[in-house]
Amino acid sequence: MRTALLAAAVTLAAGRAAAVPDPVVGQWLSQDGAGKIALAPCPSNPVLLCGAVTWVDPSKPQRDLRNPDTALRGRPIVGLLVVRDMKNEGPGRWAGGKVYDPESGRTYNGRVRAISPDKVHLDGCVLMVCSSQTWTRSP
Repeated sequence: MRTALLAAAVTLAAGRAAAVPDPVVGQWLSQDGAGKIALAPCPSNPVLLCGAVTWVDPSKPQRDLRNPDTALRGRPIVGLLVVRDMKNEGPGRWAGGKVYDPESGRTYNGRVRAISPDKVHLDGCVLMVCSSQTWTRSP
C-alpha cells in the first residue's frame, strides 16, 4: 500500500512538472525587432528545444538568400528552423545545439538562457568567434 501511494505521488508530481513549460518556451522578438521566433520542444524529439521563425519584418528579406547551400536560398524565412537540438541543462538553460543566422548564412554552436520571465539570452559561437542577442517575449 505504501509503495502504491508513493508511486501515485511521484506520478502526480511528474504530471504537474510536465505541465509547467520551461521559461524559454514561447514566442520571442529578436533583438533588432525584425523577427519573431517560437521556442518549443523539437517536433522530431520533444526532449530537445527548437525554434522556428514565425514572422519577419516586411522590410527584411523574406527568403534564405545568404544560405551557403544555393539550393536552399529560395526557401522562406518564416517557418525556418533557426534554433535546433538544444539539450536541457536545467530550467531555463539549454545548450549543445545549433543556431542558424539567416542574415549571415552562418550556423553556430548555440546556447539559450532565460534571464528573466520576459527575456532570453542567445549565444552562438563558431571556433572562437561568438555573437549574442537578447530576445524579448512577444505576445
